[in-house]
Amino acid sequence: MGLQIGTLAVRRSIFIRANPERVWQEFASADRIAAWLDRGHTLHSIDPRPGGEVDFSVEVDGKRRFFGGSVVVYDRECEMSFQIAWREPWEADFSTATPSFWTFRLTPLYGGTQVEIFHHGFEQAGALAADLLEGYEEGWDIKHLKALRGLIEAS
Repeated sequence: MGLQIGTLAVRRSIFIRANPERVWQEFASADRIAAWLDRGHTLHSIDPRPGGEVDFSVEVDGKRRFFGGSVVVYDRECEMSFQIAWREPWEADFSTATPSFWTFRLTPLYGGTQVEIFHHGFEQAGALAADLLEGYEEGWDIKHLKALRGLIEAS
């Protein structure tokens, strides 16, 4: 069933009028993923296979910050998950050093696909977990998923 999602998780989802096989094509390479995910984030590289590396950056407080990690689940047409962490902590707290997970899940539904993004694993941060969740809840929206749907449904 893939990576277990804990209680403290950001979840965003969207319905796409295409089967999981078609949706999964947009997870096949860094270029395909960057076409819809790079809304505020820059995907520098991804090796889409278990153990493959992933590298991103994002603008935070006027400075480019880098994060990345490794792919932990790559289950065709079902799920891609990776563990990520900031490459360099920039504050004197645990929040930027604590790894977390991004999970993308595809579920066949009503002749199309429900696509979900989870940002999770905050429990690892102990007492800071609730603050991390709140911060990431404020940061995530569904613009990435809308871009994915636009690419797929326009083709």
